[in-house]
Amino acid sequence: MTADKPLTYAVVVKGWPRLSETFIAQELLALQNKGHNFDIWSLRFPTDTKTHPLHDQIKARVRYLPEYLHAEPKRAFASWVKARKLPGYKAAYRMWRADYARDKTRNRIRRFGQACVMAVELPDNVQGLYAHFMHTPSSVARYAAIMRGLPWGFSAHAKDIWTSDTWEKKEKLNANTFGAEFGVTCTAYGAHHLRDLADTPDRMDLVYHGLDLSRFPPPPKRTLKATTAPLAFLSVGRLVEKKGFDRLIKALAHLPDNIQWQWIHIGGGGLKASLQSQAENADIAQHITWMGACDQPTVIQAMRDADLFILPSRIADDGDRDGLPNVLMEAASQKLPIISTSVSAIPEFIDTGIHGTLVQDDPMELSEAIADLATDPQKRIEYAEAAYTRLTTDFGMDAGINKLVKRLEQMC
Repeated sequence: MTADKPLTYAVVVKGWPRLSETFIAQELLALQNKGHNFDIWSLRFPTDTKTHPLHDQIKARVRYLPEYLHAEPKRAFASWVKARKLPGYKAAYRMWRADYARDKTRNRIRRFGQACVMAVELPDNVQGLYAHFMHTPSSVARYAAIMRGLPWGFSAHAKDIWTSDTWEKKEKLNANTFGAEFGVTCTAYGAHHLRDLADTPDRMDLVYHGLDLSRFPPPPKRTLKATTAPLAFLSVGRLVEKKGFDRLIKALAHLPDNIQWQWIHIGGGGLKASLQSQAENADIAQHITWMGACDQPTVIQAMRDADLFILPSRIADDGDRDGLPNVLMEAASQKLPIISTSVSAIPEFIDTGIHGTLVQDDPMELSEAIADLATDPQKRIEYAEAAYTRLTTDFGMDAGINKLVKRLEQMC
């Protein structure tokens, strides 16, 4: 990359903007500030009614591919006709046919159709493709890259790693099957798994998202709170199975009567009705506030006002799980003491008994941990201070961004 010829590439995402994926927006803003030029190619139209302040700072053009091919039949068909004339179309089509033989789904057909549209509509100055998430966005990027004869790379996160078929992950990590020039992932846990599948381990890099602390206010001064005072417990996360909020409701129902508490939940998700019903049956609904999806300033203020942050992540029945949730680092940025679980990469940030408390996927163990910290304000302060120090020492954003910049520049 030179001053007169900045790096230009296409970024493929599932949807844009998405409130639950602010880590992507944080990264793209950092790349923009490094002088990179990119367009954002979104596979889906936005569904969130609120956005993050980061989204307004990103100047990239957003291009929406046909979310469903039948919704834009003329565009899809015309692109397919033009794509067939591209030098890499036959190779991409053979690759897609092999993939479809193992995954005969409408989604697989849609991926190829979206790739045809992207390959045809990509500007001539694009030097490579970079996809966020290893499953659908990487498939679209891979097919389009083959058609256009361009390199591509990806960033993997959580669900896309653990719910994708092994054969597909291997092929996306192998040069002989038009795999990515590079991959990055945000946890050592995920990086180890993907390196084992790659043709060469150095195809994968560990790049923590980290946290841009300049976007957050200094933490409030936490003081010892009387053990008899009502406590505000806070959780931020989508109401989906892997977040474990059903376990938390069970845990809260078993808290001793001498602990006065209110649980505030922030986030959308499809399990809200069933979780509300569970809370009513457990006779604790009066202690719960469901705030729904909120913008970042509201989330940060809630963290500053709360006494304890709880994220009971677990492995869902389909294998989906968190990586290292950014929300834990956000809680740490406000010196909010943390209780979570020893799932996936969470122990990479929190050493239990030092930076917070980690428990197993067990409601009774979670209940005991909540009771322990609820009745020990000194321990809450000590854990929060240690987590803040770990965040500022080891989980800043710059190191990861610099590593990603190097990979992108080598690719293009």
